[in-house]
Amino acid sequence: MSNRPQRTNTYTAEPVSDRYRECLFDWLAAHAPLWNQINYRRRQQYFDEDGDVWDAEYTDLYDDYAPILGKATCQQLARKNSEAWRSHFKLLSLYRDESEQTVTEKPSPPGYWGNRDEGYELHGVVRNDLYDFDWNEQRSTLEFGVGDVLEDRYDFDHNERVTLKVRGNPHWRGDDSRLELIYEEHADQLRVQHPVRIQSDKLQSQRQAAFTHTLETENTTHSAAIDVGANNTLAIVTEGGDTAVYHARPEFERFQQQSERIATLQSELPDGQYTSTQIQRLYDERTRQRDHGRDAAVKHAAEWLLERNVETVYVGDLTDVLETHWSADVNEKTHEFWSHRQLVDRITLTLGDVGISVRETGEYNSSSECPKCGSTSVIRSGDSFRCDACELEAHADVAGAWNILQSEVGPMARPAALSAERGRDAPYEGAYWQWNDHDWTPASFGEQLWSPDQPSLSEPASSQPG
Repeated sequence: MSNRPQRTNTYTAEPVSDRYRECLFDWLAAHAPLWNQINYRRRQQYFDEDGDVWDAEYTDLYDDYAPILGKATCQQLARKNSEAWRSHFKLLSLYRDESEQTVTEKPSPPGYWGNRDEGYELHGVVRNDLYDFDWNEQRSTLEFGVGDVLEDRYDFDHNERVTLKVRGNPHWRGDDSRLELIYEEHADQLRVQHPVRIQSDKLQSQRQAAFTHTLETENTTHSAAIDVGANNTLAIVTEGGDTAVYHARPEFERFQQQSERIATLQSELPDGQYTSTQIQRLYDERTRQRDHGRDAAVKHAAEWLLERNVETVYVGDLTDVLETHWSADVNEKTHEFWSHRQLVDRITLTLGDVGISVRETGEYNSSSECPKCGSTSVIRSGDSFRCDACELEAHADVAGAWNILQSEVGPMARPAALSAERGRDAPYEGAYWQWNDHDWTPASFGEQLWSPDQPSLSEPASSQPG
């Protein structure tokens, strides 16, 4: 059963009464001290030359915490800590493997969930058989139990449980796994992570059910190319000449603001201290927001490609191209915000779910030569691309995708909505997309105009990837 694929539903929730809210926060607040004490004992073993983290004894801690959390929850938290250590050792093994390039920085052992002075992370777990969802069109609820001490403190009736109102619907359906509740202080929001184990033969149908369109293999199918980047998450060109660009600049600006806040907090730490609960929370939120918008872009693009009956997609492989750039902003985009390999893996998984084949192909210089005439006498700055030979003016990432596609399927007509600027090749609705923190919505034109002095991922054009 443990080998079955697992997928996670995510919801938001709130207690249905003030009494449940107070009880919930007392219950959440007891998790971090127990996690910290279990983790401390394992770290002591880890840093001892003769120690073994799996020899650390911690079950005596249950005597203090089970009356609040319940013994089953104490056991689940210890299991989650074990999973964190196993993940650490796996990453450490990859880091030490010279032939493996996916882990380039030495991983740190599992950390603590805050501390008494700065505050604890409010993060709770519930065993799979100790919670219940009641799905209803009017009001869906989640119920779970707490320890005897909290039941007495909040005057619970017999078999009464904490009840939360849930927003959202399950995308994946299967057997329940361990539930996790995370309170996000910055947003005053309780997030529910609900993993389910799905039978392998049902996974594909559930994946496809998430999409409105399907691939019509009995009709003419087409190819497309995707230029993945940091300035624009995705730029797509199809054989039919359709284009789509998913802007990433607003998200990167927010990413930078969060990075600056993290740097400021790090500069204020005492000597010898390298992180804090607040810093770790900012790191986690920065990653979650980045991944949410990017994953939504890939899913939106899959719908867009299915609507155009695209069966094969070529994606530029930059494995041998990415390198340190002279601009600090570009380096942050390339190595922290962009995460090229992770993005390509997401594209492959999501498109593969709906029957679209993804093939990686060389992308070096894909935006450094003109897709119309083949000249290398081009200038690229920001989103703008200009060919001195044939005077083509284009959106740089669309030009890159156009080059990738032509290298695979041969010459094709000039795509529509090609320009990055207002007033030239006025783009039709849906050619450009922007993220509003919830959905990708049509933008009227490309955001980045011609700006020759702005550092970009493609300066100089002759030495940069597409």
